[in-house]
Amino acid sequence: MRTRVKFCGCTSWADAGVAIETGADAIGMIFAPSPRRIAESAARHIAEKLPPFITPVGVFVNPTRDEVMRAREIFPDLVLQFSGDEAPSFLSSMDGKVIKALHVNPDAADADSLARVANEYPRAIAMFDTSVAGLAGGTGVAFPWKAVGAIARLRPIVVAGGLTAENVGACVKAVRPFGVDVRSGIETDGRKDEKKMRAFVRAVRDADAA
Repeated sequence: MRTRVKFCGCTSWADAGVAIETGADAIGMIFAPSPRRIAESAARHIAEKLPPFITPVGVFVNPTRDEVMRAREIFPDLVLQFSGDEAPSFLSSMDGKVIKALHVNPDAADADSLARVANEYPRAIAMFDTSVAGLAGGTGVAFPWKAVGAIARLRPIVVAGGLTAENVGACVKAVRPFGVDVRSGIETDGRKDEKKMRAFVRAVRDADAA
């Protein structure tokens, strides 16, 4: 199965357009406090231009229901990604596709405990990201991927955290996840880097073919 690629932290159509042109399957936009939080006007511009078969993903951190609904007014088919401390019941009350970010301690990544936490969110695709104090995502730090390999054989998962063109191939081969998520690994000086984006997608596709 082909690994899906999500490029996160898109703040403009320029970002999203390059992401699509370089081969991303999904465009991540942050609707939470962040240096890369997307403005409503930029989100509407992306919504107007987004072509078919590209998935828009909205990233939230402990949002209110109204915040989610406002984003859904812009993108009716928005996939919701929750990266905070949202309760399973909150996610279960949401319509449509849902991703739940689960944070992995890179120094104590226990496969059984990660599986138990993922099972608390049966409605969501689990996205495993590295736990870094004070950050809900975009850590730029990898965790031991072998901790989620068994989970990936039982259910679709997404791997995030410290992925780059140099290491994502090894991640795909080790885990065979449904998808991979990257933000800082495709940026230079805080801006999306087309060369890194192309290299990242190429590395994923090469690993899929291996």
